Amino acid sequence: MGDGLTIQPLTACIGAEVGGVDLADVDDVTFDALHKAFLDHKVLFFRDQHLSVEEHIEFGRRWGELEIHPFAREGAAPEIVQIESTADQPYAASNWHSDVTWRECPSLGSILRARVVPPAGGDTLWADACAAYDRLGDEWHDRLDGLTASHDWLKVFGRRLSEEEREASREQHPVVHHPVVRTHPETGAKGIYTNRSFVTHVDDVEADESEEILERLERAIMDPNVQCRFRWQTDSIAFWDNRCTQHFATNDFWPETRIVERVTVIGDTPY
Repeated sequence: MGDGLTIQPLTACIGAEVGGVDLADVDDVTFDALHKAFLDHKVLFFRDQHLSVEEHIEFGRRWGELEIHPFAREGAAPEIVQIESTADQPYAASNWHSDVTWRECPSLGSILRARVVPPAGGDTLWADACAAYDRLGDEWHDRLDGLTASHDWLKVFGRRLSEEEREASREQHPVVHHPVVRTHPETGAKGIYTNRSFVTHVDDVEADESEEILERLERAIMDPNVQCRFRWQTDSIAFWDNRCTQHFATNDFWPETRIVERVTVIGDTPY
C-alpha cells in the first residue's frame, strides 16, 4: 500500500473511504493499492480533492480510455459530463442504474466530483450487484442463466432529441443485448446487470415473465443489506465500478443547487 494511504470500509458489503492520497499525484505503488481497493470494495470515496478539470481527466485516464457521452450535458471539457440541479431545473438520477449500459462496451467505472452541494440531502447510494445476485439463491440463479436483455438509450435520452436526431442517433447507437447476469472480467464474480433506466425487456421470454424478472432483480438491488450511502461535501469524489454496482441519487434537496462532474472510463463487452 502507498505510504500514508488509509482505507476505511463504509459497510461490510460495499464502499470504502480512502484517505492519505492526492488524486492529482498518484504514483504506481499507490495506484496498485487503489486498484486492489477498487476491486475489493467496488466504490471508493475521497474527500478534499482539489483537482483541476485536467487533473480529474488525467486520473480517469490512469484507468483506461474515457468516453465522450453523446447525449449528456458537456462540462468544461468533452470528457466531462456535468450534472446540474437548480431551483428552476431540478434533476437527480433517482433510479437504480449502472452508467451507459446501452453501449456495446459499457463503462468500466465512473469518477464523480462534487462541485456544489446542498446544505443537506443530495446523497448517493450504491448497491453491490454481486451480493444482490448471491442473495437470490440457486433457483433464481438457474432461471437467469443464459438470459440476455435489451438495453436502449432512448428510454432516458430520447425525449431530449427531435425525431430526426433520434433517427440519426439510432444508427450510431443501436439497441444492444447484454447478459442479465454478467461476469466481472477481473474478479470473476457474477452480478445483476439489468436496470430500469435502460433495459426495455428480457429477450426471448413473454412480456409478463420479462416484467417479473426485472421487478425481482430490481428488488434485489434495493435491499439495504447490499448498499452503502455517501454524503457529499465540496470536492468529494466517488469512483465506482459500473460492472458490479448500481447507484441512485436522492432527490430530496430542492430548491437547493447541486452540481457534480463525471468522467467515465470505457469498459469491455459484458459476458
